[in-house]
Amino acid sequence: MLIADFPLFPEQASTMASKVDALYLFLVALTGTVSLLVFVTIFYFAVKYRRRPGNEIPVDYEPPKILELAWIIIPSLIFVGIFIWASWVYFELARVPDNSLQIYATAKQWMWKFQHPTGQREINELHVPVNRPIKITMASEDVIHSLFFPAFRTKMDVLPNRYRTMWFQATKTGRYHIFCSQYCGTLHSGMIGWVVVMDPTDYQKWLAGGSEGSMASEGEKLFQKYACNTCHTGDATGRGPVLMGVYGSSVMLSDNSIITADDNYIRESILDPQAKVVKGFGPPSVMPTFQGQVNEDDLLKLLAYVKSLGTQRVTTPESAQSLQTNAGAPVGQTASPAGISPSSAGPGGPRGPGGSATTTAGQPARGTKKP
Repeated sequence: MLIADFPLFPEQASTMASKVDALYLFLVALTGTVSLLVFVTIFYFAVKYRRRPGNEIPVDYEPPKILELAWIIIPSLIFVGIFIWASWVYFELARVPDNSLQIYATAKQWMWKFQHPTGQREINELHVPVNRPIKITMASEDVIHSLFFPAFRTKMDVLPNRYRTMWFQATKTGRYHIFCSQYCGTLHSGMIGWVVVMDPTDYQKWLAGGSEGSMASEGEKLFQKYACNTCHTGDATGRGPVLMGVYGSSVMLSDNSIITADDNYIRESILDPQAKVVKGFGPPSVMPTFQGQVNEDDLLKLLAYVKSLGTQRVTTPESAQSLQTNAGAPVGQTASPAGISPSSAGPGGPRGPGGSATTTAGQPARGTKKP
């Protein structure tokens, strides 16, 4: 009865749990076996070859070549096999499935805050459907934390000033622990919570319980509150480009380097507009910094709004360097949503304009001044 009350391992409740456990148990068995053989061999040789009268002078002995080859080749093969196996497990944990349900998490001394795309918010508790991949985008408001789901065998450090992602797919309904596995202060041990894994129908009923609006709609309100829409108009005639399709696209910067407009790029663009300025908009960018004005929860809402505007627009170097035929369209930007280079004059977009737009005739286009 006591053994059942104190299991050695948490319950396996995800698609990756058995794979992580198999690798771990193999390593434990291998190192345990090798350690036992070493100690047994040392004890055996200590007894067998102990010093006796008549054999005080040791005899030189050349070990056979086959033995030397064996203790080089066999361990090398084992180590390479472990590396390949562990890499396979690692890459499975690192690659988020395309059909994942997006959840946003914010760590703060000493609590976990979760937000669903439909607007539901939770503290120290997370409701998810069973047999559905869950992607969690995380950031910390203060120090380094680490989000750990023991039953799912997955954890990830949560860092300030950047986003990180992790995923899991629960295979059993139930209630499972959440821990912070990185010491984060005096109440670190109290930074715990629960994951509630539900049937899909029950999860939909839970979602229907009410919310203040989706994260994207809340982000749109913030977009207007900070007057981002005064520069990011829908026709590419403002001082900032249209943001439709910017998320996930390739963006050419003012130094001619190309990056992907991912979560961290958009976050950095809101808080530090001068860090990576889009070609044709500076440097310097005229967008003000919103560092200290927008908290992590609002940043996640703005990110959700930018994502809702569309994804996977590709900006090539050729298109970024060519002049567009639409008046007021800057370098690297077309007037249609499919060819717009990201920039931001407010917290809802990647970069503010740092230079003037160019018309078809090559003359500077007159921009509107932000109020």
